[in-house]
Amino acid sequence: MSLSARPARRADAAAITAIYNQGIEDRVGTFETEPREVAQIEAWFEHAKVFVCVENGVGEVVGYAVAHPYADRRCYAGIAEFSVYVRRDQRGGGVGRQAMSALVEAARAAGLWKLLSRVFPENHASLGLMAWSGFKEIGVHEKHGKLDGVWRDCVIVERVIPENLG
Repeated sequence: MSLSARPARRADAAAITAIYNQGIEDRVGTFETEPREVAQIEAWFEHAKVFVCVENGVGEVVGYAVAHPYADRRCYAGIAEFSVYVRRDQRGGGVGRQAMSALVEAARAAGLWKLLSRVFPENHASLGLMAWSGFKEIGVHEKHGKLDGVWRDCVIVERVIPENLG
């Protein structure tokens, strides 16, 4: 399968919602438990950088990466917190790599100096993607939140973009 990444459009919100809801159902990528509505994802376009990975020739969205502002405080303006999700039937085929590459390049072009996220320690696929994408594991948030009544840890990953540290 041939893939490409591009900035998401509002018309992609339904596909992004479906992919995110699969991640919520699978219980391996988020503490969220309630399915999202398309309008909730459309709201991302007001403040976030969103990239979709599409199957060339078909144009179907098979994954996405999104970076939200890390905090409201001005001192953190160059930091974004991201997530990446791949449609269940496309996992393991390079979709995540394509989406993450696009997100990192967009962060670089936008002048961001750091991307960060949290990953469940059992999510080996995501941790592998983070390592491939140049992210470092910098620690663990112990008992960071409950998912289905069970306390879960999160591995903290980050990537500094040195050329934007100026």
